[in-house]
Amino acid sequence: MKNIGIIGSGHVGLVTGACLAELDNKVIIMDDDVKKIGSLRMGVIPFYELGLAEMVHRNTDSGKLSFTTSIKEVVKQAEIIFICVGTPQKPNGEADLTAVEAVSQRVAKAMNNYRVIVEKSTVPVKTGNWIKRTVELNNTNNVDFDVVSNPEFLREGKAIHDFMHPDRIVIGVESERAANIMLRLYNPLKAPTIVTNIETAELIKHASNAFLALKISYINAIANICENVGADVTKVAEGMGCDKRIGREFLDAGIGYGGYCLPKDAAAFIRIAEEAGYDFELLKIVQKINENQRQQIIGKVKNALWNLNNKTIGILGLSFKPDTDDMREAPSIDIIKKLQEEGARIKAYDPKAMENAKAIFEDIEYGKDAYEVAVESDALIIVTEWDEFTNLDLAKIKKLLRQSVIIDGRNIFDPAEMSRLGFIYEGVGR
Repeated sequence: MKNIGIIGSGHVGLVTGACLAELDNKVIIMDDDVKKIGSLRMGVIPFYELGLAEMVHRNTDSGKLSFTTSIKEVVKQAEIIFICVGTPQKPNGEADLTAVEAVSQRVAKAMNNYRVIVEKSTVPVKTGNWIKRTVELNNTNNVDFDVVSNPEFLREGKAIHDFMHPDRIVIGVESERAANIMLRLYNPLKAPTIVTNIETAELIKHASNAFLALKISYINAIANICENVGADVTKVAEGMGCDKRIGREFLDAGIGYGGYCLPKDAAAFIRIAEEAGYDFELLKIVQKINENQRQQIIGKVKNALWNLNNKTIGILGLSFKPDTDDMREAPSIDIIKKLQEEGARIKAYDPKAMENAKAIFEDIEYGKDAYEVAVESDALIIVTEWDEFTNLDLAKIKKLLRQSVIIDGRNIFDPAEMSRLGFIYEGVGR
């Protein structure tokens, strides 16, 4: 059992802390947000992540997981300290590392014994060097320490599974001592492990997320060609995915990528490349294709309904992906705002994200389920592929709609079946 400190109780920090406690470590999670820590102590989880609440409750009850607002308490107890604070995007696309710097200073001032300081937040290459420099400048007790890069690869909605069953663990280190400590920590997972220098580990994270964004935009570009020539992008993706060099994952055409990670990391990687003297034109096109996908959906609605002014449009799915309540960079935001600019009235339903959506949108009517949204709507748009939408009673939906129009932004329905049922139906690239 190791003593672990987590600084930051967001998606990455809370999942990392809960999972490390599950692996029989003693974990303390720190956050400056007094209200949030108070809620966590009472068992209230600040966001939805499949299986997280149960894991947190189980490990707090056993005493392996605790919460604090004191960074000194964390540094005193924990040999390994994970920095899991936010790195939001600046207007120019680069990551804002203010919180990372502040935490590094505070940790350094509180250290009185050797500590391993782990950058878990997604950060640009060379951040490890800045953390090391910052700690050295504020290391008042002049104690030994190591900085480690240990990027996370957690998908929202599947974060618990991804931590406990990782494709790989990446550890960027400068010393054998730190490498051995991190290897022992992750040994119970029995996962492929890459030990490298800090700069390489930092680049692996951005290179991975940028490639996933590229793959999504690529299949969306193919989808646009498919629509023009009468091909079916789902079959194209199936044929491509059978090639082991390509793989089927992330080849689902649709509205495009969203969420906190891919848009932010793609923008940050463009800036990282610029600072390294390289114009990453490929990623700029990836961003452009992704932005255009939302406009493509608006065009499909217009083609089906003609004018949108005073039409009622039902939105099924608000979160950027299923199994999360995260609305950050969700495609629904752009789509709904563009529809409202055209004068459309909006009704919406999402199984988990409606409370978060209410802080973003104005003049939206929220339904208790998909059927309530369908009542007297002129069209439905499938924005997020929640499982419950794939099992809708489509005959009932058709009766409730004012016009039998479904724009399927996630290709969850079969076009032939939708035609047989009498819908005006459009998917993406089909």
